[in-house]
Amino acid sequence: MPAQGRTAPERTVAHSAEMDLTAQAVIQGVVICAGRSYARLLDHSGEFTGELVVSDEGIFRFFAAPGSWTVRVIAGGGVRKDVSVEARPGEISHVQVIL
Repeated sequence: MPAQGRTAPERTVAHSAEMDLTAQAVIQGVVICAGRSYARLLDHSGEFTGELVVSDEGIFRFFAAPGSWTVRVIAGGGVRKDVSVEARPGEISHVQVIL
């Protein structure tokens, strides 16, 4: 999913065999940027739900209720990118964010 006309090779994240996808919705993705970044999960009304540090490999994963969500990635220098995603039970919703 390229951002603002820039492209990058599609990167995916493998999921753990221990994840029971029949009982939960998963939002996971990769952030492509330089430096430390954070991923926030906002509900359909924009309310803050959770935040985590993106791994050194650029990977993040949220376990969420089914529905519409926004993943907000924040990086150094005030760089910020919002991506809308639909979480469905039993599925992994993949997000790629290019900063």
